Amino acid sequence: MTNVASSGLTPKQRKTIAGGAIGTLIEYYDYYLYGLAAAAVFPAVFFSSNDQVIAQLSSFATFAVGFFLRPVGGIIWGIVGDRRGRKVVLMSTVIGMGLATTGIGLIPSDQMIGIAAPLLLLFFRLCQGFFVGGEMGGAATMVVEAAPTGKRGLYGAFLISGAGVANVVSGGLMAGLGLTPESWFLQWGWRIPFVFSIVLAIAAILLRRQLEESDAFTDTQTLLLATTGKKPNPLIEVFRHPKNAIMGILIGLPQSIAGYVILTYGLAFIVSNQHLPAWMGFAGTMLVGLLQIVVAPLWGAISDRIGRRTVYIIGCLGFAAMVYPAFMMFSTGNMWLIWLGQILGFVVFGVAMQATLSTMLVEMFDPEARTTGVNIGYQISNTLGGGLAPLICTALVAAAGGAFWPVVVYAAVIAVVGVIATLVASIQPDVEGAGRLHELRTTASVKTGASR
Repeated sequence: MTNVASSGLTPKQRKTIAGGAIGTLIEYYDYYLYGLAAAAVFPAVFFSSNDQVIAQLSSFATFAVGFFLRPVGGIIWGIVGDRRGRKVVLMSTVIGMGLATTGIGLIPSDQMIGIAAPLLLLFFRLCQGFFVGGEMGGAATMVVEAAPTGKRGLYGAFLISGAGVANVVSGGLMAGLGLTPESWFLQWGWRIPFVFSIVLAIAAILLRRQLEESDAFTDTQTLLLATTGKKPNPLIEVFRHPKNAIMGILIGLPQSIAGYVILTYGLAFIVSNQHLPAWMGFAGTMLVGLLQIVVAPLWGAISDRIGRRTVYIIGCLGFAAMVYPAFMMFSTGNMWLIWLGQILGFVVFGVAMQATLSTMLVEMFDPEARTTGVNIGYQISNTLGGGLAPLICTALVAAAGGAFWPVVVYAAVIAVVGVIATLVASIQPDVEGAGRLHELRTTASVKTGASR
């Protein structure tokens, strides 16, 4: 793989980073948007016959169910990406995500079509989960493999800058529309950001048409065919290193719950427990996104200097320490303090974890199984962590009579699990696969010599 000096990027690298970042933008846009709507809109639109707590739990249950297909999508799309190439995956997933999110925006309310409304919501949510399952593995692998040596953390973190843009767009649209009359917003206004997803998908397709596979991928595939005569099963190759497959899942848990505890459940806490308008939380989410765009590359660059492992552990511990102050600020009912709580609770340390995770996962697997390995770690951790986090937090606070201290304990336990897993995992910065390529070349040479 040809790397450039720190002075600039090749056209191929620029296209790869831009194509990866816009996919992450859509992934997070779809999921943040759904999370915001699940907290403040869907209980009234799709579960209006239930009391407030049951409606909220039902809404967050559909949010959680979407995550259960993410590992399935991650494995299927990961295998396709490692055998057929990352580009075909990134084109397919972005189309599927755009159509599923747009579909949600077109579902009539339960007052119009009854039980069919939540069932359609559930169907499109499952589609979201299946297609988004293949997004991060393919995007992270392509971007990190294409980045210059010594700057992989920085360029890998641009994926999370894309997530910051998603926060700005989703939070900004929902905040602006939330200022309209409530009846119009609940009937029509909330639908506009969902339908807008198809526009983002078209933009991503146009960018991703120009993507090229990395040298690490093409060289590895060529040598595998030369040595074995066939392409190996990526799922089997991932579990040649079972420790890293398991650690990848555990490492991802803290970063997966950070945004969903502070921003998604935090919004529900503000609206339901503090009886504040939803636009206030939407606007805070937009501010979080603006800061995330800048903060993510800073953490990525720091990880290139002091190591991915160190930055991720700092993020885990810092996030655990910030949950209590964040919810104390949410409890004041003061708009400025609520926004400060969202920033301190997520931007400072939650973004440190997110900015580092994708690059770290790429560095844990060989090129021929990298997309599958990243997807397994990222998607299963997001299912077990992020997907269930709002539901768990809602149930914990309800059981505690409205007190939020169980949420603090829950976040702290998950953070400790992440720290231990990060210390145990084997992380190698050889994303070019030089060691693996040398092994394959040696095997090919021996095979050629034997055949003579």
